[in-house]
Amino acid sequence: MRHPTLFVLIEQFVVLKTGADYKCQVVFKKIKALALLAVFFLIATSTTAFGELRAADSARAAKYSESKRGVSMLVMQNGRTIFEHYANGGSPSGRWPIFSGTKSFWGIAALAAVRDGLFKLDDLVSDTISEWKSDPRKSRITIRQLLSQTDGIEGASRLHRPSIRDRNAMAIRLPAVAEPGSAFIYGPSHLQIFSELLRRKLHGRATTAYVESRVLNRLGLSHLNYKKDARGNPLLATGFELTAREWARLGELVLGRGNYHGRQIVPADLLGQAFTGSSANRSYGLTFWLNQQALNGRETDIERLLDLPWQSAQWADVCICKDASADMVVALGSGYQRLFIIPAMNALIVRQGSNARFSDAHFLRLVLGRD
Repeated sequence: MRHPTLFVLIEQFVVLKTGADYKCQVVFKKIKALALLAVFFLIATSTTAFGELRAADSARAAKYSESKRGVSMLVMQNGRTIFEHYANGGSPSGRWPIFSGTKSFWGIAALAAVRDGLFKLDDLVSDTISEWKSDPRKSRITIRQLLSQTDGIEGASRLHRPSIRDRNAMAIRLPAVAEPGSAFIYGPSHLQIFSELLRRKLHGRATTAYVESRVLNRLGLSHLNYKKDARGNPLLATGFELTAREWARLGELVLGRGNYHGRQIVPADLLGQAFTGSSANRSYGLTFWLNQQALNGRETDIERLLDLPWQSAQWADVCICKDASADMVVALGSGYQRLFIIPAMNALIVRQGSNARFSDAHFLRLVLGRD
């Protein structure tokens, strides 16, 4: 966990160790004192940042969620269910649309493809989509930029329309409206372009068959909605419908550092790359949202920020909840579908519901016992 106070202690250690005029024995004593202080701090905060989640706190959060048209809530820690609640027509067996939460499953599939040697994250997309080679901007776009939505391609929300015959063909023809890596432009275009890239890398094998064999089946998930077009191309940006317990399996995979119930789906070091932000948006990795700026960041409603034109959205210093751990990552879908994953607490929280005014930060503070 990236805890702010521990960062301060580490910084003090570095200053002491690198100072030109220190005396070894004096520094050793100071370092020892700092280490003891760090241990004391961990013990003192064990009931908050490192402590157990309480069902009573989750119940308060569930009441808030229910009042905002929430249908399900599930809290797990250390592999155990701490709290589970359904309301407003929700049920343990009822599947619910997770909308853009779908993206994160395809992000894991992309990492599986890297593991399988199909490509590297920093490969040029134009090496596979050769139509881009003559374009001065598109020719420089990498696969990593597609997955982080920083490729500069138009977001193109119209790709969601079911009437489109070939989404992949439409996506690769979209214009580049910014320099690669210079802007975060949220939309379905980036993953749809990745869909075409993956299709070509698979040499005829269906991309849906690949995500099923490498990710979904290993998580025990089946019969999902891909929102295919007339050519059979799945819509990667949305479509999946899952129960709260099913969606939690993705969180267990992340908490297991790529391992789910004894099966290593992606290597831990490769999975870690999904949780590194870009210079254009440090709060978004590879299909996952990040809370890594919680220490000094400004809390924001991600969905409201996404409603703005991309040129107007300000992503500098954005965080989801200042009181949640900086290592928290989130699979996020519109209408406040959420899978919060907190490695520092070995915990995950699923929240599903219909669109209503909802605060991620307030909800998390309730679950964490901070509000």
